[in-house]
Amino acid sequence: MISATVNALFLVMAGLIPVLNPLGAALIAQSLTPNLDDRERARLARVVALSSFAILVVSVLLGTYILTFFGITVDIMRIAGGCVIAFAGWRLLQAPDVEMQTAGASPALVETNAFYPITLPITVGPGSISVAIALGTDVPDTPSVAYFVGMGIALVLLALIVYACMRYVCRLRRMLGAAGGRIVDRLFAFILFCIGMQLCWRGISALIG
Repeated sequence: MISATVNALFLVMAGLIPVLNPLGAALIAQSLTPNLDDRERARLARVVALSSFAILVVSVLLGTYILTFFGITVDIMRIAGGCVIAFAGWRLLQAPDVEMQTAGASPALVETNAFYPITLPITVGPGSISVAIALGTDVPDTPSVAYFVGMGIALVLLALIVYACMRYVCRLRRMLGAAGGRIVDRLFAFILFCIGMQLCWRGISALIG
C-alpha cells in the first residue's frame, strides 16, 4: 500500500513540477502585481493555489472526458493556450518599465485577474493540463485506494508549493534589487513568449503530422 502511494506521489510530482514551474510563474505574477500589499499578496497566493489545485484535480480525473465531450483535441488546446501565453508574454515585453511597475496597483486585481491570467494560463497552462490529463489516463487497470491517495497528496503538495512561491516571491525580488528586478521581468516575459510559441508549434506539428 505504501509503495503504491509513494509511486503515485513521485509520478505526479516528477511529471508536473517541471511544466508547472511555480517559481517562474510567481515571478511573472509579481511583475504583473507589484503594488499589492502583504495581505493582498497572501490573498492572491491563496486564490491561485486553490484554483491551480482545482484545475489539476479536474484535469487528472475528468480531463479526457471533458475534451471528448466538447470535441477538443489536446493539440488544439495547446495551440489555443499557446496563443494566449505568447500574447501575454509579448505584452510584457512591449510594456515600458513605468507600466510594469504600476500595473496591478488596484487591489481589485486580486478578484479580477487571480484566475485569468495568473492561474490560467501563467501558472497552470496547457502544458500542465496536458500532463495532468496524461497522468489521469495512465492510471493502472486495477488502481488501489493507495494510488489515488498518493496522487491526492502530490496535488496538495504542488498547491502548497505554488502558494509559497506566490506568497514570498517579493522577498526574492527585494534581493535582486530594482535593476535585477527589471532584468528578471524582461527575461521571464521573453520566456513566457517562447513557451507560448513552443506550445503552438507542438500543436501545429502534431496536427500537420
